[in-house]
This record gives sequence, C-alpha cells and structure tokens, in this order.
Amino acid sequence: MTDAATPQSPDVPDAEVIALAGKLFDAARTGDTDTLAAYVDAGAPAGLTNDRGDTLLMLAAYHGHAATVGALLARGADPNQANDRGQTPLAGAVFKGAEDVLAVLLDGGADPQAGTPSAVDTARMFGKEELVARFEGR
Repeated sequence: MTDAATPQSPDVPDAEVIALAGKLFDAARTGDTDTLAAYVDAGAPAGLTNDRGDTLLMLAAYHGHAATVGALLARGADPNQANDRGQTPLAGAVFKGAEDVLAVLLDGGADPQAGTPSAVDTARMFGKEELVARFEGR
C-alpha cells in the first residue's frame, strides 16, 4: 500500500498545514501584515495558536508590529486571549515597551486586568507607573 492510500488520523495535521501555520506565525513575528491579512481573509483563523498557545496576535504584539496587530484585530482576533502561561498580548507589549502596540490593543478592546500576570501587574513589576495609572484610569 502506498502512502497516498494510507488514511491519516484526523488528529494529525498534514505537512502542508503545518508548513502553512509556520508561515503564518513567521509573518506575525516579522510584521508581514499583507501576507497575514491575505491568509486570514482567505479563511485562516485569526485566533490560530502555536504549541505554546501563542496567537498570531500575541506574536505580532510581542515583536512590536502595531500595523499587524491592528490588521488581526480588524479580522476578529481576540485581544484578551491568553497563551498557555496566562499571558495576554497587552502584557507582552508592556514587557517589550511597545507604546504603539499598546495603543492599538487598547483601542481594540484589550483588558489591562486580563491574564496572569495582567498588563497592570506587568507594568508594576517593571516600574512603569505611568502605564499603571493609564490602565487604572488615573
């Protein structure tokens, strides 16, 4: 029997799907907004996660790509979806000090109290009192 005739388990993605997912995660990390937007517009899930639970939005936010973050939010990405460690895109942006990403996430509905640690807690940990005040509405 050839490989083509051997049925694949429905729980195991095929190599092409894995390669495409890798391409999308790379696009999020590098800020390739046009490529990522085209794939999501064609049906790729805006909330796609990797093996650590990081979403495309998390990777774009963590790597400082505000335009990519905005494009994903416009296509339905959840700004509060935490990864497997409880971290949110907003907390990642606080950690990285990406002000433009913070603004896009907040405009897109990110909750500074979501996640563990939350964006507020992350700002406190790193002595970013101006962000704590901003998040707490002071």
